[in-house]
Parts: sequence; C-alpha cells; structure tokens
Amino acid sequence: MAKFGEGDPRWIVEERPDATNVNNWHWTEKNATPWSKERLTTLLKDFKVDGNQMVCTIKELDKVEGEATANNRKGKLIFFYEWNLELKWEGLLAGDDTAHKGKITIPNLSEENDLEDIEITISIENNDEESNKLKSFMYNVGREKIRQQLGVYIKDLKEEYSKGLILPSKDATGKGAVKPDAVKNFASGFNKSSNVINNKKPEEEKPLGYQLDVKTLNVKEKFQCRASELYNALTTTEMVMAFTRGPVKMEPIKGGEFQLFGGNVEGRFQELVPYSKIAQTWRLKSWPSGHYSNVTIEIEEKNDYTSFTLTQTGVPTAEAEATKMNWERYYINSIKQSFGFGSFLV
Repeated sequence: MAKFGEGDPRWIVEERPDATNVNNWHWTEKNATPWSKERLTTLLKDFKVDGNQMVCTIKELDKVEGEATANNRKGKLIFFYEWNLELKWEGLLAGDDTAHKGKITIPNLSEENDLEDIEITISIENNDEESNKLKSFMYNVGREKIRQQLGVYIKDLKEEYSKGLILPSKDATGKGAVKPDAVKNFASGFNKSSNVINNKKPEEEKPLGYQLDVKTLNVKEKFQCRASELYNALTTTEMVMAFTRGPVKMEPIKGGEFQLFGGNVEGRFQELVPYSKIAQTWRLKSWPSGHYSNVTIEIEEKNDYTSFTLTQTGVPTAEAEATKMNWERYYINSIKQSFGFGSFLV
C-alpha cells in the first residue's frame, strides 16, 4: 500500500475549489457551437471591404452549419470546429447607387485546414462589366480580409474556451499545479516507455540476422455504432486525436505514414477498404530497430452491432501481453468512451 500522499495522483481526492476532475485527469468537453454561431455572425455580418472606389458589404449569413467543441484531458486542450458558411454580399461602385448582389461560400472552415487553405468562393448574380469588376475586387482583396475575420474567430474560440477547462488545484501556484502551456502530450501506456507497455530498458539495436521471438495477437470486440463510424474513428485525424488524447500525424492512404502517442506508435497503411478493413505495418518505438508487426483490422456491421477483429502478427513475445492490454485500453475502451460506442450487453 502506498504511503499517505504517495499514491497515483489520478486517485487522490484532494481539496479543490471545484471538487471535481482532480489534476485535470478526466476528459472534459464544452459545447462551443452556440457561441461560435453568434461570434461568426458578429464578425461577418455588415463587414465591409473597400478600396479602388468600391465598397462591398456582407449583408447576411444565409447558412451557418456545423459545430465546435473544446476538450481537455490532463491539461491538454484540443479544439474541434467544422463550419459550412454561405454569405450574401452587395457591392457598390463610387458614384453609382446600384447594388450588385452576390454570394460567398466557405465550405471547409475547420481545424484540419490552415487559414490560408480555407476555401472561399465568390459569385455574383449579374454578368455585366460593373458586376464583374466588383467580383474581381472581392476575389483579389475581399477573400483575404474575410480570412482575417475567420482568424479572429479561431483565436477568440481558443481564448474563450480555455477558461475553466484547466481546473486549478487548491494551491494553483503550489506543488501539483497544472500549467496548461507546459503539458504537451498525454500519458498513456503507448507514450510512456516505462509504463505498462514496456517496463524494461529499450533493447539495444540487434545486428542483422538476429531472429526475434514473436507472437500473434487476436482481439475481438463489439461496438454500438455503424461500421462507417468505427472506420472513421480509426482513420480520421481529428477523431484519432480525440481518443488518443494528443497530437496525431496521419495520412490514411495506401503507403501513408502515421504517428500516434507522441511518436511512440508508428507505421504505414498497407490497405484501406472503406468501412470494412484496415491493414498496417505497426511498431513501438521501444522495439528493436527496424522491427514492424503487421496489423489487420476487420470491421463488419451486424444487425445490432459492429464487430471489430484485430490480428497482429510479429509482436515481440516479451511485449505481447502488455501490447494486447493497451490495444484494449487505449484504443477500444478509449474509442467507446470518447464517442459513445459502448458495446451491447450479451
């Protein structure tokens, strides 16, 4: 039994101002959708772009579809937002009271895209010389101004929803206080080399010709979701970030690389069959240099659940039990908890 004050901090119930979420360990989420709709409307409605004896004004947000959430676990903040916007605009030429009307479409405002990669399409109702002059002005000047407003939204979202997600300890400046900017990755069996997945020193690089003793792992599970939802959870960057609780590098195409859990899990996609099969080469950073296992995940939608079958060949025997445990804990259970894909009772 651990001595008083020396136990795992996840299970220490210390006195706190809020009495919840000790050490910011648990996954917490805030719905930022209503706030985002209001903020986007404030930033874009009646926004003017002027110059070259022209004035163009966004008159209305015709469509604001999407959602935004702010998430925290263990001091790491993750923001998800995805918006499809349609705006109505009008342009006036100097000395002319005729309003030329058009539309602005922004289909991909999300955390996946850098600000400069956000698509902004400009259209106008009429096809005359004056209208085309205003359309050209909005394309060459207006789009950049609109991107700047979208940048303000992203900045404000992160500032507004950082408040209250990182909870203070009793003494926020004392021992054990969580400093959000200092927390870079999430601790788990897959991103701590001394944790469950590997409790010994990393093996030295083996010379060519060394034959490693390996085993095959088999894991089966049931998920309460559609096959497409489970497939997307395993291959969509933002969803993988959600259940791994940290940064992800992923290119879900044949031959595409992936890195998870702070780079401690890495490999390549070998085959992707939408909604039914994922094949990968897969390794832990602590394994002997150059050694990869082969992972095949088969997904099949049944009448009332979706089956998940994982086969992993080439796992170092010394790591097999812990690797299987961590698949169940940090993939399967985490996916269920993050997305509500809990299994049916059988």
